[in-house]
Amino acid sequence: MDVTFYGAAGEVTGSMHLLNTGADRILLDCGMYQGRRKESTDKNRNFPLDRKDITNMVLSHAHIDHSGRIPVLTGKDFSGRIVTTRPTAGALQYMLMDSGHIQESDAQYLNYKSLRSFLYQQEQNNTKKQITERGKSDIKKLLKKNAYDLNNESINNLQKKNGLDIIKPLYTMEEARQSLGFIDGYPYKYPVTIGKDTTVKFYVAGHILGSAFSLVTIKKDGRTYRVLYTGDVGRFGKPILQDPTLVFDEEDRDIDLFITESTYGDREHDPVADLGPSLKRVLIETFDRGGSVIIPSFAFGRTQELIYMIHELYDKQEVPRMPVFVDSPLASNLTQVFGEHLESYDMDTHEAFLKKGINPFYFNKIRFVQTVEESMRLNQDESSHVVISASGMCEAGRILHHLRYKVHNPKNTILLVGYMAENTLGRRIEEFGEAMAQNEKQDPPELKILGKTYPLRAKVEKIGGFSAHGDKHELESIITKSNLRIKKIAVVHGEASQSAAFAQTLRSRGHDVVVPKSGDVLPF
Repeated sequence: MDVTFYGAAGEVTGSMHLLNTGADRILLDCGMYQGRRKESTDKNRNFPLDRKDITNMVLSHAHIDHSGRIPVLTGKDFSGRIVTTRPTAGALQYMLMDSGHIQESDAQYLNYKSLRSFLYQQEQNNTKKQITERGKSDIKKLLKKNAYDLNNESINNLQKKNGLDIIKPLYTMEEARQSLGFIDGYPYKYPVTIGKDTTVKFYVAGHILGSAFSLVTIKKDGRTYRVLYTGDVGRFGKPILQDPTLVFDEEDRDIDLFITESTYGDREHDPVADLGPSLKRVLIETFDRGGSVIIPSFAFGRTQELIYMIHELYDKQEVPRMPVFVDSPLASNLTQVFGEHLESYDMDTHEAFLKKGINPFYFNKIRFVQTVEESMRLNQDESSHVVISASGMCEAGRILHHLRYKVHNPKNTILLVGYMAENTLGRRIEEFGEAMAQNEKQDPPELKILGKTYPLRAKVEKIGGFSAHGDKHELESIITKSNLRIKKIAVVHGEASQSAAFAQTLRSRGHDVVVPKSGDVLPF
């Protein structure tokens, strides 16, 4: 028996590992790569496995870097099932459809930009003059139905007529919809058969709603083997969700292979208790400048946590009650999923809100933006407000438009509340912000957003404690403070430096640890 590591080995995104029991091949997660466009596109399109050989799939949680290639998996030859928790199954109804929409929209926008540039150049070649604004306007009218909608039929016809390459989405909304039929949700701590003499049992991971440690039990040749895959490990003491599991059922304690994430394997987070005061400071300072706070945030988990904490600050009248806009239809839908799974909440949330009959995720200053038209009007709103918008790493979605309208104004704040992977726009903003804080007199760095360059003059703030990932101490506690007895550990889902540092920490505690690279096979 062995595990082959195909994604998030030596990197953070694209989680995918294959468990081979001899009788079955069980896929652990099927995540999307996020980073440089060309590299990510190549990795996401080139599925590394023969789908018909995969018996079933186990999904740790709904974040796209763990679930985003499910429609690629189910689109051809796969005949198994995708097993996960009930809240995750509910969230995927929206997450995968939204991902399909983003894939389609990004492809359409890139095709529009490519064709527009071609037609501009063609007009200049024909007239032997620099194209006029009137000429640009005429071409845009040809390619757009109105100010908000592209004329995709016209764009596709003109691309074919002129022999231009057409960018296709990784998958469509319809393909995402079809993939939902493969997904089954189960309760925590309920054994589910996923292969011959093989079951999986889910334990609370505390990362986001529905996230799970996946404990796979295999009975073979008269003995029992267990693999525990953490997916992403949450923090302890955060609001809303229960803490990660430390006490496992007696029959599940002996682990042959423990596969753990290491996103923050060498870092410490700010204390959870500091989150409220830190958020309060950023809001007050920005509003005092007459600016707005733009928060790139994962639609699932982080957005609901931010709503919860702003709700508390507003109720206590600790900050000016400026409008709060959640500009993500996905986040709006996922907030409803939160409302359907009260069994996942911690006691503090029950005491602070539920027992008083108060919805933690709604108050009179919050607005859930639905349409593109509403979002575009909000882009140009210069009054003070808060915008929470996907995506968390600033790689796609409406957040890009908020950024391009707001980054040039020093009154505004871009508030980063989570991990930003290498080679993402979010990471560049984070690094530029750190450099600006050290040298305030330097010329503003430039950001490329949707093909155009903008000066970064807005203040960049980061509150690391908001991360849904446990830091090095919290990751280690799953091993050292739980009742598990672990034989071998594989460290994944971390940049090389983080994985190496966490592995060394564990080795110093006497554990047998490996840090696999993509393609490595680990017997157990």
